Amino acid sequence: MPLTLADTLPTDTHEREYLWTLNFGPQHPATHTTLRIILTLDGERVVDAVPHIGYLHSGFEKLGEHLDFNQYVTIVDRMNYVSPVANEIAWHHAVEMLLGIELTPRCKYLRTILAELMRLHDHLLNVGTAALDLGAFTAFLYGFQEREHIYDIVEYASGQRFHASYTRVGGVLFDVNTAWVDKVRKFIKELPATLDEIDGLLTRNRIFVDRTKGIGVLSKQDAINFGATGPIARASGVVRDLRRDEPYLAYSDFDFQVICAQGGDCYARYLLRMREMRESLKIIEQAMENIPAGPVNVDPGTDVVLPAKPAVYRSIEGLIQHFEVLMPNRGFDVPHEEVYAATESPNGELGFYIVGDGSVRAYRAHTRAPSFIHFAIFPHMIRGHTLSDVVAVLGSINIIAAELDR
Repeated sequence: MPLTLADTLPTDTHEREYLWTLNFGPQHPATHTTLRIILTLDGERVVDAVPHIGYLHSGFEKLGEHLDFNQYVTIVDRMNYVSPVANEIAWHHAVEMLLGIELTPRCKYLRTILAELMRLHDHLLNVGTAALDLGAFTAFLYGFQEREHIYDIVEYASGQRFHASYTRVGGVLFDVNTAWVDKVRKFIKELPATLDEIDGLLTRNRIFVDRTKGIGVLSKQDAINFGATGPIARASGVVRDLRRDEPYLAYSDFDFQVICAQGGDCYARYLLRMREMRESLKIIEQAMENIPAGPVNVDPGTDVVLPAKPAVYRSIEGLIQHFEVLMPNRGFDVPHEEVYAATESPNGELGFYIVGDGSVRAYRAHTRAPSFIHFAIFPHMIRGHTLSDVVAVLGSINIIAAELDR
């Protein structure tokens, strides 16, 4: 078996005086947010890396014990601020499993469309910034331009561009209209041309390929052992996708491929995300052509769904229902049970573990955040590489700092 870069490193690192320590972050442009890595270097060769978290601790999980199941959606929005609506969908998917709520067909399709738009949103940013960190600026601009169109689509549906807070227990905030449908159709028709442009700029670019191919290799067995999910695992040959293996929302109605690769390096992760975006477009197109009619919320008489704001402001029945849902001694009929439910977020398996105690709030709300797992794998992937490879590997695993600290 050939030697890897890590095999050639000395083992007596504590006895060697010419090893030196470098703090990479938390104020480094390539760390994007607030990541800190303490690197031990032998010249420019990375001997060891120790990731530090805690620079963006916001108490997200503790807030889950103080806010009710609808209020907490504003918090999960901010755990992954690159694809916030995907977090909302994951949170309310878990809550609805705890409460035994079955969504309407129209709501399932709407959430599926938004989940795939968030996958495009996340992957476009990751591909763009990963290239930007390596000096490729133009691809970043192409990706950011398309993300603006997704912002417009989300704003048209929810009223907010960024932290939409669109989902609700048993449904969504507003139904969509034909103008929104036209916006989505126009977007999915135009995006492939942009993906072709990015593909032409990066995929066969000699500098980009040299900087990413064979860098940060994660084997299939290591991906499984470390608990990697999503694009990180699939780029290493792990054929696992919750949309197919544990279908939720409307994914069982659609024809799509689970994209996998064998390389397990930065380049494989880039190619996989590019292919996944095209599969997301296929899912959205199928959903848009077959979106059911009917209500987007479950039966209002169940005292679960918040009424529309106009109904609250203009009718006594809407106002009564609003208070029925919100009052602590009324509202949700929460069982004394616990549940774990997960969705295939853009970064991997995003799960929520909720403990119900009969009140309108979770007794415990824990997040299984993919970035937390993947950041712990980073030292394994970078040992033996050079300092310049740190930004390539870090960009390819797409760490979101707010998911780390929670």
